[in-house]
Amino acid sequence: MAVLSDVLVVNAGSTSLKLSVVDAEDESRAVAALADARAVAAVGHRVVHGGDRFAEPTRIDDAVLAALTELIELAPLHNAPAVEAIRDAQEVLPDAEHVAVFDTAFHKTLPGVASTYLLPARFRELGVRRYGFHGLSVQWVAERVPEARLVVCHLGGGSSVTAVRDGRSVDTTMGFTPLEGVPMATRAGSLDPGSLLYLLHHGVSLDELDHALEHESGLIAFGGTSDVRMLEADHSRDARLALDVYCYRIAQAVTAMTVALGGLDALAFTAGVGEHSAALRRRICTQLEFLDVAVDDTLNDTVDGDAEIGSSSSGVRIHVVSAREDVVVARAVRRVLGSA
Repeated sequence: MAVLSDVLVVNAGSTSLKLSVVDAEDESRAVAALADARAVAAVGHRVVHGGDRFAEPTRIDDAVLAALTELIELAPLHNAPAVEAIRDAQEVLPDAEHVAVFDTAFHKTLPGVASTYLLPARFRELGVRRYGFHGLSVQWVAERVPEARLVVCHLGGGSSVTAVRDGRSVDTTMGFTPLEGVPMATRAGSLDPGSLLYLLHHGVSLDELDHALEHESGLIAFGGTSDVRMLEADHSRDARLALDVYCYRIAQAVTAMTVALGGLDALAFTAGVGEHSAALRRRICTQLEFLDVAVDDTLNDTVDGDAEIGSSSSGVRIHVVSAREDVVVARAVRRVLGSA
């Protein structure tokens, strides 16, 4: 097959649908609709959860699409819009090759100590283990910040913290589904499973609980909004507490990932909140001063694109990296389709 000059990347996230065309030089341009990219020969689809079946980028045929549809229950907030976007793209671009690229793939290097739940074998045999997510984003950051012991904070609508040793994922906060880990826009993060059993035993239906965990928890549950900018401008007690818990749990997660790495050389922030909230970056890093993390306030407040924001006294390099999942997806599509 000829070298693919342009790849349309379809990124159906938990809070947005992004369409971009990435050329062979990794330059991308946003497009408003699928119909605006009819000339492309290949389409890459970000799919959050590949389950046990999918770890590598995969051409999409009827069997693969059926399998992806079955996986919706593992990440309904993410896989459902991804499957819908695949169907829409196949209809609008029937002559293009369509490839699924999985967020879980980067975390296939998780060691058993990080991927295993201590559950009965009959549950583990059903595929219940820790998969990890935001892998495409973390992979990009790891390429841009090639430090031996790196912690990546992907903070957006969904949030996770990942330990990367020599470019490989060794631990991460999200687990079997994207519900585990640090607090997020509409998801609470890790909870005592006993509390969920308690609610089910006290009249909360499974459907109500499912909806609440995906759409009514996290920042929105206390602050009344999932928009961090609005919460920062709101001086009410609930808004302050929502952000306090958010930053506290993220700082805790960074320390946990430091244990997985045996130390910390660099800390990186990416995604919507990670890239654009200087105040939250500062609050998180202030709680990590015992790890020799120190932010330069001027650099932190004037970030524009990729930047290093650590002070001259910081023993840990601190970076802000613009998310480029579309580039990682496009490169994967070219590998699958046999082009350079």
